Amino acid sequence: MHESNHQVMSTSGMTGLLVMLAGFGLAGHGELVGQTTGPSLEHGIDLTFTKDIAPILQENCQVCHQPGAIGPMSLLTYQDARRYARRISRMVESRDMPPYQYDTDVGIQDLKEDWRMSDEKIATITAWVAAGSPEGDPADMPLPVEWPDPAEFRLAERFGPPDVIVKSDPYDVPEVGQDRWWKPLVPVGVNTERCIMAVETKPSVEGRAVAHHANSSFRVDGESAGRLSEYALGKVGEIVPDGACRKLPADASVAFDIHYWPNGVELEDDQVEIGIWFQPEEYESEYQQTLSLYFLDGGVGGRGYDIAPHGTLMTQGFHSFDTPVRIDSFQPHGHTRLVAMSLQVLRKNGRRETASMVSNWSALWHHSHIYADDSAPLLEPGDQLIVTGWYDNTENNRYNPDPDQWVGIGDRTADEMSHAWIAVTHLDEAGMENIKADRESRLISEQPDGAR
Repeated sequence: MHESNHQVMSTSGMTGLLVMLAGFGLAGHGELVGQTTGPSLEHGIDLTFTKDIAPILQENCQVCHQPGAIGPMSLLTYQDARRYARRISRMVESRDMPPYQYDTDVGIQDLKEDWRMSDEKIATITAWVAAGSPEGDPADMPLPVEWPDPAEFRLAERFGPPDVIVKSDPYDVPEVGQDRWWKPLVPVGVNTERCIMAVETKPSVEGRAVAHHANSSFRVDGESAGRLSEYALGKVGEIVPDGACRKLPADASVAFDIHYWPNGVELEDDQVEIGIWFQPEEYESEYQQTLSLYFLDGGVGGRGYDIAPHGTLMTQGFHSFDTPVRIDSFQPHGHTRLVAMSLQVLRKNGRRETASMVSNWSALWHHSHIYADDSAPLLEPGDQLIVTGWYDNTENNRYNPDPDQWVGIGDRTADEMSHAWIAVTHLDEAGMENIKADRESRLISEQPDGAR
C-alpha cells in the first residue's frame, strides 16, 4: 500500500474507458516518451515467478491489479501473470506502469511515496519474460497480501478513525449525459480553530468511476476562509508536514466543488466524504501550509487561449512570494490534451533550477509529487516559480479523443485546464534559517568520520 507523509493515492475506482486506458496504454505522447531502463539482467540468471516476480508484483502492482480494483486484469497468481507476461514487460520497461509519471533523469529525484519501479526490478521482470516466464517452486511463493477495504478511509490505518467526517449532500448521477457540478455547503461542527494533521477525500466506491474531481474549501459567515483539500482521479488525501499548520477556522463550513462525469454508471444519492484528523489541541505552529492552484497562462482562471485542431501549445506561469517559502509538493493538472509539465525555480541572481519534470503525463493519474524533507525547494523573496505546460491536440497524443476539434479552456472533461496544485509552507527568515541549519546538520552527520 502506498502511504505518504503528505499525500496518499487512490487504489480503486474508475471503470469503463478509464480502466481500459490505464491498463492498455501504448507508447508515449509522440516524442514525449517515458524513460526506459538500463541494461537488462543476463538471461542466464535463474529467475522464477514464485521467488523473484511475485514479490515485485505484490509491492508495485497488485494494489490495483486484483479482482474488483481499478486494474483491467488480476495479477495475483502465476497463471494471471504468465498470460500477460509480455504486456507486463512492455509496460514496466516503458515506465507506463506503475503509473507514476515523473522523469527519472531531470530535477529532484528524492521523493516521498515514489511509485517508480527501480531499474533492477524492471530488468528482473524483462529477463524473466525473455527466459520464458518460468513458474518456479510453489513453496517459494510469498504469502498473499491482505488489501484494505476500498470503502474505508485509507489513513485510518495510520491515524485511527477521523476526528471529523464531513459528507456532501446526496446527488443523483445519470448513466449518460453532460458533465455535472455539485456544490453543497456543509457545516463542519467544530467551534474552535484547529490545526489539521491529515485530510482524506473519499468518493463512494461506485462514485470513483464518475467523480472527476472533488475540491473543498472553508467558509465562515459566507466568506472564503482557505482551501481544505483537492481530489482528482488517482489521488486521495494529504498529511501536513510537522511544524506547519493547515487551519480549520472555528465554526467553518465546507464548500464542496464536485465535478461528476457521467460515463455509464448511474448513481442515486451519491455522497463524497472528507475525513479530517487534527493535531493535538496544544499543537502550535508559526507557519501555515496552503494548497493552491497556480495558473500557467498569467490570467485569472486559466482561460486565455484555445488549442487548434491538430495543433500544439505551450503555456507558462510565473509566481513569487513575499516571504521565504518551502515548496512541499507539485501536482500537474489538465485533461486529455496536456502531455507534460515542469516546475522550475528562477533565482533572483538569474540562475534557473529545474525542480521537477513530468514528460509523459496522464489525466488518469493525478499524482502529487512530494519532495523529501531535505530536498524540498526553498525560495527567498525575489525568487520565482516557473510552471510550464505542453499540450498536444494531434493524433500523436494517445489520450486525445478527437484531434479535429478546437479545444477551449474550461471546466468540462472535454475542455482543457492549465494549472498546477502546489503545497507551500510559508516561513519567515528565522524559519528558513532553521530549515537550512537542520539540513546542514543531517548532511554532516551522514558523512563518514574521515570526511568531516
